[in-house]
Amino acid sequence: MNILKMAGDAGMLVVLDGRIGRTEYRSVHGTFDAFQRFVQALESALANVDGSDGPRGDLCEESSS
Repeated sequence: MNILKMAGDAGMLVVLDGRIGRTEYRSVHGTFDAFQRFVQALESALANVDGSDGPRGDLCEESSS
């Protein structure tokens, strides 16, 4: 699950503000309607995760493609 992609798919603008070493700093901008779509998509994705008590360290993981 990539929340940055989910935010973009919901109509939000994801901006790379800067990079220091390996750390990236991003901002997410959008309308309230886009934010609501993002929240609905996130809720749906989390409901479909197997073992919902497991770690969620991959939420911001960039896809390799």
